[in-house]
Amino acid sequence: MSKSRNNKKQKPRKGERKPARPASGDAQYILSVIKTLGREANLKKLFPAVLKKMKQEEIILALYELERQGLIKMQQKGEIKLIHAKRAPTDEHRTTKFLFGIADVTKTGSAYVEVEGMDKDIYIPNRAVHGAMGGDAVKVRMTMFGRRPEGEIVEIVKRSQDSFAGRVEVLEKFAFFVADNRVLSTDVFVPLTSLNGAKNDDRVIVRITDWNKDGKKPIGEVAELLSGKTSSDLDMKLILISNGFSIDFPSAVYKELDKVSEQIPQSEIDKRLDFRDVLTMTIDPVDAKDFDDAISYRKLPNGKHEIGVHIADVAHYIHEGSALDKEAERRATSVYLPDRVCPMLPEKLSNVLCSLRPNEDKLTFAAIFEMDEQFNITHSTIARTVIHSRRRFTYEEVQEVLETGQGDHVEELQLLDKIAKTIRAKRMKNGAIAFEKDEIRFKLDETGKPIGIVLKTRKDAHLLVEDFMLLANETVAKFGSRLPTKSNNKEETTQAKPVKRASPFVYRIHDTPDPQKLETFSAVAARFGYHIKFEDPKHAAETFNTLLKKVIGKPEQNVLETMAIRSMAKAAYTTANIGHYGLAMEYYTHFTSPIRRYPDVLVHRLLEHLLGESDVIIDKEDLESRCKNSSLMERKAMDAEREAVKYKQIEYLQDKIGGEFEGVITGVIARGIFVEMAENKCEGMVSTELMGDEDFMFEEKNVRLVGTRSRKKYDLGDKVKVKIVSADIILRRIDLELVQE
Repeated sequence: MSKSRNNKKQKPRKGERKPARPASGDAQYILSVIKTLGREANLKKLFPAVLKKMKQEEIILALYELERQGLIKMQQKGEIKLIHAKRAPTDEHRTTKFLFGIADVTKTGSAYVEVEGMDKDIYIPNRAVHGAMGGDAVKVRMTMFGRRPEGEIVEIVKRSQDSFAGRVEVLEKFAFFVADNRVLSTDVFVPLTSLNGAKNDDRVIVRITDWNKDGKKPIGEVAELLSGKTSSDLDMKLILISNGFSIDFPSAVYKELDKVSEQIPQSEIDKRLDFRDVLTMTIDPVDAKDFDDAISYRKLPNGKHEIGVHIADVAHYIHEGSALDKEAERRATSVYLPDRVCPMLPEKLSNVLCSLRPNEDKLTFAAIFEMDEQFNITHSTIARTVIHSRRRFTYEEVQEVLETGQGDHVEELQLLDKIAKTIRAKRMKNGAIAFEKDEIRFKLDETGKPIGIVLKTRKDAHLLVEDFMLLANETVAKFGSRLPTKSNNKEETTQAKPVKRASPFVYRIHDTPDPQKLETFSAVAARFGYHIKFEDPKHAAETFNTLLKKVIGKPEQNVLETMAIRSMAKAAYTTANIGHYGLAMEYYTHFTSPIRRYPDVLVHRLLEHLLGESDVIIDKEDLESRCKNSSLMERKAMDAEREAVKYKQIEYLQDKIGGEFEGVITGVIARGIFVEMAENKCEGMVSTELMGDEDFMFEEKNVRLVGTRSRKKYDLGDKVKVKIVSADIILRRIDLELVQE
């Protein structure tokens, strides 16, 4: 931030337009709109509200003027803070603030910055990128307006990744690292003490430990040697790295972890509700190693049922601002690839100290419910607990108990299943959408190569756990909002201490569907004979549920379920609650998986504050920034998981070239059709070049291809037979051709 920009005597740089001072009327108009938006004011909402009356460059200039006058303050992610009119302008307010966005660096070295709320990306010439990489959160100074906005990156707010693959060159007194494909614009200095066994010209993964903002080369440490790794193992690691996830933890984290005690002091147990003598169990996948939720059950003396949802108390072990906390916040989530997990927390925490392993005392945070004989909730408690799990169940074991009526704790599991189904029925009655799309799972050999593909089908055992987790999340969100919770018109209470001050909270939100996407969905559904109409996005859930029940077991099921999911808005974390549309909940959060999700850790800390056990002052802006980072990293984790699944599908098909399979058209674009093969659920593309000796027209409205000569139509959901032409690991592509019958 340079004050010289506001010096009227300063000459503009060569090639830079000097911004004209906007008319006071423009600035006043923008200010009035910002006041109307209030606390929700941001660029994303401002631009659509005023673009009909003003051009984009006029809006930006008006914002600059309002900042110089000390009337507003531009913040990260496009938020606009209104400054009280009577407050005297300070130098900070007079200094022009800049726009914040995400950089997309091109192969030529120039970049484009996407700013939330702006319809055009800001072009950054090569000379003005200043070391930013693709995906970095950056601060931009505008240098040119008009049809092609141009700017300069003046600060890298947050790096998108800190680990890179490449080669290390070892000299006499130091070493340096050169990244593959020059993804880094500079070499990295590596102290000899940080080589960790690497030798000259070794291929390694290096983690940046200090970016050296003063212009010096970044400093790094060797995280892993890549010599001798299989191509599949290496590619899985590169998928993680390219999406901003580190495959190992910084040395500072391990040093701090060594100091974490494995013993639970009696003084800590004395502070908590003791559930060690209450039947408690975990239910997880057969290959799970981190158990972050457990369910307890007992019949109370008053005849009521007590169900406790106990969650690993990760916040007890990782403290605000520690190296462990900073690394967990940076990652924000664990990433689950077909052959490995990239955890948010080191193994000592995720698989040992925090994991609710059987026959061990564990510290937890719990939502505890009392229910009458009709399973109505009459009382709920949010509290810290200590538990001792009696049994580690797999989903398959619980499912067998429910189906056969035999096995450990059969009566308790059958009762919990009945309660879960009651909870589920109420949720569906309120308008929750019943998405039940199957997921694929790979059978892998000892080298990680896929030798089979199976469908993961959710049964009652999975839904039992899910229903209680949803109930706990909703209850915690209501408590976080400091609201009384109701069930069947009966007030519930909590045993929490009175809240001493107003406090922000973290919510998991999900907006209503886009009307245009609903219209497209209706058009596609009509081609299968389902004539549906969405009167109002707010009431679309009932229409979706009715349709999804009708398509179960039919060829078009996967196509319509996938399209229905894509028509939904993306869920996100925020301090500004708008409810969760898909779950039909007015208040919802994530509380139940702190081992693998950072927002859950934040929620636990906020509960500690609300329960009067912490006097830490919570900054809402900082909390919102953490929410946005968690939402961003969640999307990156999903991208990594999808890429890894595609990789394993290609690996699986490489010895099946020439094979013919029945399939269904799952996507249509101008260049061809996407087909999912029924036998293995792998999706490939049939190029129009392999669809016969004619050209094809793409009908965007109908999402179909039509032959110009034969008038042959290829629609979503059509059954076709295809032959595998190629399965290319490098291009991440499966090429198919149609088999004419």
